Amino acid sequence: MCTGKCSRVVGVGLWPLALTCIVCNLLLCFPDWDTQYVKGGGRLLTPEVLYLGGLVGGGAMILIPAIHIQATGRQGCCGNRCGMFLSILFALVGVAGSIYAVSVSALGLVNGPLCQVRESNGSLGTWGQPFLSTDEELSKQSYLFNTSMWDTCVNPPGVVQFNVILFSLVLAAALLELLLCGVQVLNGLFGCLCGTCNKKQARDPKQTQY
Repeated sequence: MCTGKCSRVVGVGLWPLALTCIVCNLLLCFPDWDTQYVKGGGRLLTPEVLYLGGLVGGGAMILIPAIHIQATGRQGCCGNRCGMFLSILFALVGVAGSIYAVSVSALGLVNGPLCQVRESNGSLGTWGQPFLSTDEELSKQSYLFNTSMWDTCVNPPGVVQFNVILFSLVLAAALLELLLCGVQVLNGLFGCLCGTCNKKQARDPKQTQY
């Protein structure tokens, strides 16, 4: 596979991953599919949701590089050594964005959701992050592997499962974005040194025939 074709594959692959991050981050703003938690500046939302790791890091900072990276795989102003060099810079932006998305989603999983807990006497307690723990406590036991602890959160209903699923999707998508952007950095470097194959294919149209 020449560097131009590789860029097209990377660019196309980044689109669905970025959209996944954006959609998941937006959905995290509506636990229990209710809009009341967004009101008041999102004070009842999990803090990591407001960091917008999926919307900004895994979304906007990936979509913009994806446009250029995909363009370097086509014949035109971007399908040359200069375009490949720029694709390296855009891919590095994507690397930074995906690392941010990975960090925020991992924190969201480790720290757990912001929720209203039930007191020992059965009454509703205050809002907080009941699963927030130190490194030592985390190494001993995590709520992620003990589903019996999930009932600690009363409101929003089902917020633990909701956050775990969506933050996990953002984390998985961001890791794949990181991999693809890393591949494009190497691919762009080879493209700068060896070219994109686009000119060669344009001179010899027989290569595109089956």
